[in-house]
Amino acid sequence: MTSKAILKQYWGYESFRPLQEEIIDSILQGRDTLALMPTGGGKSLCYQVPAMMKEGICIVISPLIALMKDQVEQLRKRGIEAIAIFSGMSPREMDIALDNCIFGKIKFLYLAPERLYSELVRERIRYMKVNLFAIDEAHCISQWGYDFRPSYLQLTGLKELHLDIPFLAVTASATPKVVEDIQEKLNFKVPQVFSMSFERKNLGYMALHEEDKIGRMIRIIKKQGGSGVVYVRNRRETQEIARHLLNHGIPADFYHAGMDTVSRSQKQDAWMNNQIRVIVATNAFGMGIDKADVRFVIHLDIPDALEAYYQEAGRAGRDGKKAFPVLLYQQEDREKLWSNMESGFPEITFIQQLYHHLCNHFQIAYGAGEGAVFDFDVVEFAKKYKVDLLPTMSALKFLERDGWISLSEAVFIPARFKFEIDYQELYKFQISNAKYDGLIKAILRSYGGAFDFYIHINEYEFAKKLKISYGTVVEMLKNLQKQQVASYLPHTDAPQLQFLQNRVDYKNLYIDTQFIRERRGVKEEQLKAIYAYLDTKNCRSISIREYFGEQAVAPCGECDLCLIRQHRSNQEQKIKAEVKILLIDDMLDLHSLVDRITIGDDTIRLKVIRELLDEGQVEVKDEQYTWVNVF
Repeated sequence: MTSKAILKQYWGYESFRPLQEEIIDSILQGRDTLALMPTGGGKSLCYQVPAMMKEGICIVISPLIALMKDQVEQLRKRGIEAIAIFSGMSPREMDIALDNCIFGKIKFLYLAPERLYSELVRERIRYMKVNLFAIDEAHCISQWGYDFRPSYLQLTGLKELHLDIPFLAVTASATPKVVEDIQEKLNFKVPQVFSMSFERKNLGYMALHEEDKIGRMIRIIKKQGGSGVVYVRNRRETQEIARHLLNHGIPADFYHAGMDTVSRSQKQDAWMNNQIRVIVATNAFGMGIDKADVRFVIHLDIPDALEAYYQEAGRAGRDGKKAFPVLLYQQEDREKLWSNMESGFPEITFIQQLYHHLCNHFQIAYGAGEGAVFDFDVVEFAKKYKVDLLPTMSALKFLERDGWISLSEAVFIPARFKFEIDYQELYKFQISNAKYDGLIKAILRSYGGAFDFYIHINEYEFAKKLKISYGTVVEMLKNLQKQQVASYLPHTDAPQLQFLQNRVDYKNLYIDTQFIRERRGVKEEQLKAIYAYLDTKNCRSISIREYFGEQAVAPCGECDLCLIRQHRSNQEQKIKAEVKILLIDDMLDLHSLVDRITIGDDTIRLKVIRELLDEGQVEVKDEQYTWVNVF
């Protein structure tokens, strides 16, 4: 089938968006390809369509587990077999899933990058018939980028497993240096980059110095209308700002990564369906959400990189209609941003001590621990050992960079269940253990495939059907596992931490100090770029486009700076017309002339009069101003 036939059959679209077809053709010709496409530009189709055209499986690497799960669900709804493997799954679960990729009909395997640390996973990939490696959020592989992820460094090993299979690397934002670094890290044989313009013509970027940020936010929301997002830096602020909006009659709710999955999903759906106008969120909100009619995105804190701001601001106006990303800031915010950056680079002794605390926290013995995986609550950990959260988060990333640990994001994983005996043995067990008969029958009636692979189950549903308590159901499932009748894995929504090496004495812990120095230099440059964006006097859109290496010629005409210039220009034209009327039949001294002009302040009135003098349209005789007839 042709690419357009695949697009029509599975996605229902008649034609591709700009650049999609060219990227797909490049992949079909076996070329390593890098695609830079803005948020909402249709990046996923660029690897999903060519993978459907070729025999074999496409392996997709993504750091965002929630997004992986969403894409797997979307593909399955379209009748396409897809699975995801990420932290929190048991070794047996992964084993079965990987077997299905080798021997089954799976077309897409989504992998969290830290899974590539596993020899089991790498070895199974070797036996798969891979047709494409797709790298989502590809900027994460570059230490020069704003969101460097150490686990992405494992991607280079994929080419060793399948030498002739191309990479498609996709990202929404990357500077020229990061574009070059992505291709180098992924060993592109020949540079092949497709890039859409970073210009968003319908967006009117605003960056406003404002002492009363809350008041200004409310005025913007009431004046603008429609739905929008308000981004803040921490979880506490999401609730406070949402409450403030509600008190001013604006339907709003809050969202952050610390909430349970059901609450997050309900809030997101309510916003998507316009039951609430405004969602107040941390940057955990928005990835993979495609809501077309967002009219404003307001930042109440300065993002720490222009790349992050561009992506978050780009969630506005995907329907092509006028929308406004607004950044409200104070001088204090600028100073706090730099202070936070400095806190993000702790001393080596702090990192070593943190590793020591980490091993003690999980009771890892010296010389042991390699491969051990734990649920990890970093806030609880920081409180227990009386360490500040920001340097702790940074220290964990540096430990990950040097191969000591692996971290994954928090994500809800439902309870899973699988029978470990065949149907006949299970029947015998039911006869001799009557108290489990009802539960086993409920599982068999509700779910198919429980003898072959892990199925997702809901303990509350069984409790309701069997008219017993939730705790009783969980206890029975655990007992089935103890008796080796089944495997039961309770649900979890905690981040996962894995030890990649056996424990060593923290004083002998190797930390790459050179990398930390370089990384600090990168962060400083990124903050300077944000400051330059705030301070530019030219055009916000030009500032963004030039940062990403794109030559911008004309101002956008939509941002706050362009609107101020247009207003000033209109004012000046009106002042010139007034001056002509005042002086064409009369002579006035400067004070009287300025006083009788009705538009603008004294500064702009004097500026226009000077320009008219320079142009020879006004002249002065004996301190009296008069209009010169110009034919």
